[in-house]
Amino acid sequence: MSHPQAADLVLTGGPVHTIDPARSRATAVAVRDGRITAVGHDEVHELIGPRTEVVDLAGRLLLPGFQDAHVHPQGAGLELGLCHLGDTVDPAEYLRRIKAYADEHPDVEWIAGGGWSMEAFPGGTPTAALLDAIVPDRPVFLPNRDHHGAWVNTRALERAGIDARTPDPADGRIERDTDGNPTGMLQEGAANLVGRLVPDPTLEEQTAALLRAQAVLHSYGVTAWQDAIIGTYTNMTDPAPAYHAALADGLLTARVVGALWWDRGRGAEQIPELVALREELSRGRFQATTVKIMQDGIAENHTAAMLDPYLTGCGCASDNSGISFVGPGELKKHVTELDALGFQVHFHALGDRAVREALDAVEAARAANGWRDTRHHLAHLQVVHPDDIPRFRALGATANIQALWATHEPQMDELTLPFLGAERGTWQYPFGDLLRAGATLAAGSDWPVTSPDPLAAIHVAVNRIAPAAPDGTGVFLPEQRIDLGAAIAAYTAGSAYVNHLDDTTGSIAVGKLADLVVLDRDPFAGPPEEIAATRVLQTFVEGRRVYAAPDA
Repeated sequence: MSHPQAADLVLTGGPVHTIDPARSRATAVAVRDGRITAVGHDEVHELIGPRTEVVDLAGRLLLPGFQDAHVHPQGAGLELGLCHLGDTVDPAEYLRRIKAYADEHPDVEWIAGGGWSMEAFPGGTPTAALLDAIVPDRPVFLPNRDHHGAWVNTRALERAGIDARTPDPADGRIERDTDGNPTGMLQEGAANLVGRLVPDPTLEEQTAALLRAQAVLHSYGVTAWQDAIIGTYTNMTDPAPAYHAALADGLLTARVVGALWWDRGRGAEQIPELVALREELSRGRFQATTVKIMQDGIAENHTAAMLDPYLTGCGCASDNSGISFVGPGELKKHVTELDALGFQVHFHALGDRAVREALDAVEAARAANGWRDTRHHLAHLQVVHPDDIPRFRALGATANIQALWATHEPQMDELTLPFLGAERGTWQYPFGDLLRAGATLAAGSDWPVTSPDPLAAIHVAVNRIAPAAPDGTGVFLPEQRIDLGAAIAAYTAGSAYVNHLDDTTGSIAVGKLADLVVLDRDPFAGPPEEIAATRVLQTFVEGRRVYAAPDA
């Protein structure tokens, strides 16, 4: 019979990176009833009883579970099961996959899926004609990898009644030829003109997609996340029913905070509805305590909101400075009211004007309501004016970074830098400046926009170069690199703070939940350029193994 204080699980024999402020190390951790009961060294072995499972780390690093502060799991899982165009930038391969999917699914009314990269096409805008040649008889709707635009065929345009006379919606743009005819690329809100016609997957399909995504995230060491859209956006199906179905079946192993979608076509009248949804949806491991406000678009299609206009191809100022989806005055009022009601606000803020407008809104809420524990955060932060860097610390606004984007690659070098200009181009993804200014950093992937692998993102945060970058690729703004400890902290303690889970997760400490990740090496012991080679061997949630690599 085991000792009454014996541990259920002991992990020992390797470095333990606890994420405490002193960055202290341990070599053993004990777990009982899902919580950490001891963190230390050889003395922890006294808690090993006859029934204790002992994991020999064998010199490999133990970390707290990663937490993704901005991700779309159900959408990613659905894409994996539809016409999936990720993992390549070859237009011919896209067309091959689309035709193969259409041929394999002759009874499907719509050809749907997505994940293609803008860099694959001139100007980032593929055409309906390419799709018409392979799928002329059924509508095709394929969002790009960032879900800020969609590639459609002529049949889809006809279904939606889109022609040369159709005006652009207020929150989007229909790409057109010189005669005004739609070419097959719909930007931002224009994508919804077609996306709303695509049939929703069944609840069974949605739940299967969510669980498929959860398995992928666990395989990358992710034990909690913030779902960045709860609600309906373009053709993204509301994930809330799938979360509840998974909860009811005891299959949701991660802890999830859901960000309720702010309908940018409406105003304050939706706030009582959000309050009701928070009450209705929050249960157990799923808490809908956040509101997601998408303040602008993306830089590649010139819808990210900028303080100064984009440049044209010749380097001259254009008449376009992007779109603020919510007027700045209204944004202040809405955020102030949401803050007073105890909501966290999760801003999509990519351009420097959107970042400033979001910070101004947080400042207005602080002035009106005092400092409340709402932990507002700004995601993406591609272009941040230097004057706004210190405001993150001053206002207690967390910088929610997607580090994989901070590299030289075709979307950056061909579709972004030429249109930002020299000075503004150096204001991108200023992780180092934010950290030095005292901002709290959280981290996320925005999967399926980019890989959900935290270690790949951490690699880029430290190196500012992609793991598989071609030889000769330059380091992207090297002064904005951050150290490995800070990058790991953003993906653990920082995201736990954003999710209001920091009292129970995000670090390895006695009393906290045993959400843990075993890596295949200690990346602190190797060169920074090898961080991305690190793999997850085992993932634990409350001391229960939810993932084990074949060679674990």
